[in-house]
Amino acid sequence: MKKLLTVMSILSFLFGCKEVKKIDKKDTEVVEEMVIKKEVPFTWEGANIYFLLTDRFNNGNPENDISFDRTEETGVLRGFEGGDIQGITKKIEEGYFTDLGINSIWFTPVVEQIHGATNEGTGNTYGYHGYWAKDWTAIDPSFGTRKDLEKLVKTAHAKGIRVLLDVVLNHTGPVTEKDPVWPEEWVRTGPPCEFTNYENTTACTLVKNLPDILTESNDPVELPDALLAKWKEEGRLSQELDELQLFFERTGYPRAPRFYIIKWLTDYINDFGVDGFRVDTVKHVNEDAWSDLYKEASYAFDTWKKKNPNHILDDNPFYMVGEVYNYGISGGREFDFGDKKVDFFDYGFKSLINFDLKVDAHKDYETIFKKYNRLLNTKLKGKSVLNYLTSHDDGNPFDKERKKPFYTANVLLLTPGASQVYYGDETARSLTIEGTEGDATLRSFMNWEDLDSLPQTQKIHKHWQKLGQFRRNHPAIGAGKHKRLAKSPYVFSRTYMNGDYKDKVVVGLDLPKGKKSLWVKGFFGDGTKLYDTYSETEVMVTKGKVLLENDFDIALLELVE
Repeated sequence: MKKLLTVMSILSFLFGCKEVKKIDKKDTEVVEEMVIKKEVPFTWEGANIYFLLTDRFNNGNPENDISFDRTEETGVLRGFEGGDIQGITKKIEEGYFTDLGINSIWFTPVVEQIHGATNEGTGNTYGYHGYWAKDWTAIDPSFGTRKDLEKLVKTAHAKGIRVLLDVVLNHTGPVTEKDPVWPEEWVRTGPPCEFTNYENTTACTLVKNLPDILTESNDPVELPDALLAKWKEEGRLSQELDELQLFFERTGYPRAPRFYIIKWLTDYINDFGVDGFRVDTVKHVNEDAWSDLYKEASYAFDTWKKKNPNHILDDNPFYMVGEVYNYGISGGREFDFGDKKVDFFDYGFKSLINFDLKVDAHKDYETIFKKYNRLLNTKLKGKSVLNYLTSHDDGNPFDKERKKPFYTANVLLLTPGASQVYYGDETARSLTIEGTEGDATLRSFMNWEDLDSLPQTQKIHKHWQKLGQFRRNHPAIGAGKHKRLAKSPYVFSRTYMNGDYKDKVVVGLDLPKGKKSLWVKGFFGDGTKLYDTYSETEVMVTKGKVLLENDFDIALLELVE
């Protein structure tokens, strides 16, 4: 009997071992993803953020393509193209963002847009881009529904991905035959901004026919009759009025224009648990308004966390990143209006979008990395910047012809700070579309067909995936300290420490094909096992060096746990 039991135990052990090995081999990606979510701390300073135009990314529901009879002929790429919230959610579910190493998604505003079209001199245009609000309390049917947004946030959070809502406090949508101007107590309709001093950058209209909210005013105002009539027709007038009453009673704010909009914007945090705001046209608004927005956004985020304790991703506070047009990291914490300097980081912003990198990208790697490491650890310590190389409204992006997609990935994803991948960066989506006027050329529909069929596009995409995943898995890349280890071939290290967590990595760039030697002495000791995630090769440090042999010119080295 004892012999029988012994034999059975041995067999059980052997089969158990075999089973574990099978699972490890088959489900490596799943296991790794679980480990990443559990052990790698998320930090906004080193986030890998994917930015997309809701209308131009993926059409998840063709039935909502046309709303409010928006059927007038438009300029090329100036009407609604069908992308929606459901389309984004489908790509989250498919693992598209996870495979790309993305840990936060920012999409253009989804609030209800003006119903009519307008021509700013670039062709007849609808509010497909989301920046022309008509009603901040409603979601535009062409983008989806409240349930769609709720599902998107839950789906993203389940994958460990944060959600950034794009918000506009500066202006309403343009005036059209279908969209009356807001009352003069709410908006100014002139003069147009001149951008030469503080006054003519903030107390003015961004462009002609874009009514500017009186965000500096503390005078109480009544709700516009058109908005009240709209709510009444939709059967939600009393609900909206009751909620506003509670908001103003709780806060004690005057019923000034900015506080109404702040209430409407922060409702999306309170209702859905979005993790942050990307704030539009920051320098065109009196900076005190941003402190008000951040205060109420933080309150809403804390309230949501208390209501949903089982859905909290981490203890990071609410995140706000601002678009101060033409702010660059070189300016440190201040933006210069000409006659006045403002430190927007003092008004609720953790980060500002950095307009410098598209220029810095023409320099060598070490010059870029050293500069950003120095500024982020001195003038901007405790804050951050969001780096980009292409965007939806920058007509002079880096590599507009998409001739350097691999180099672009290296610069964007390896430069200290947070990174903004603009949709299609990873697939070399064309930025020069025939027949377009102005920024429409930057906003073509995502080139899924190229990714499905063109080997070169797939090769580019794979490169972005490898770098993106390495960045996501290692906070040291974006939030750590940089140090050059060797000049030729170029090798550098990054180190990140936060409490008990420590992350150390080494990266080699412009490496020779075939045999290559990477100098890591003083950073990784002899006998240390390392894994090159780019070539998927395990190596050991010997005499201060790592030897690799492959056809890649890049190495991404991490410790073998």
